[in-house]
Amino acid sequence: MPGRQAITLEVNGAARRAEVDAETPLLWVLRDTFGLTGTKYGCGVAQCGACTVHLDGAAVRSCVMPVAAASGRRVTTIEGLSRDGRHPLQLAWIEEDVPQCGYCQAGQIMAAAALLSQLPHPSEPQIAEALAGNLCRCGTYARIRRAVRRAAATVESGR
Repeated sequence: MPGRQAITLEVNGAARRAEVDAETPLLWVLRDTFGLTGTKYGCGVAQCGACTVHLDGAAVRSCVMPVAAASGRRVTTIEGLSRDGRHPLQLAWIEEDVPQCGYCQAGQIMAAAALLSQLPHPSEPQIAEALAGNLCRCGTYARIRRAVRRAAATVESGR
């Protein structure tokens, strides 16, 4: 089929291949081709953060990233953050009772995980800045920030 090409990338530690148009947003390849539905579609214009994944460890908006830009690179989705759902952020989210509707949570957690990988002991302003582009319709921002602080403290203490 014209326009389609083989794209190979590493997704959650495994080599994956897709025959898609190179301009297809990474989000749709993750969801529709690979069946990884934890990453959500929110706005489609990189403004809400629901589609946040890691590309070589950095938080990116997968709804506007052409899959060709991820070719040969490491992509981590919420499914790949932890094999058993026990990443310090995932546990902190539960302990702080963060989710309400839950729609934004994968993107929030992935943005926070990228922050903590770069700054294990972020300040309050650094947390706010890192998560500023991730919207939550339910308004759980205070609990989200508490969960990030809790996860950072958990990692620091080795728990």
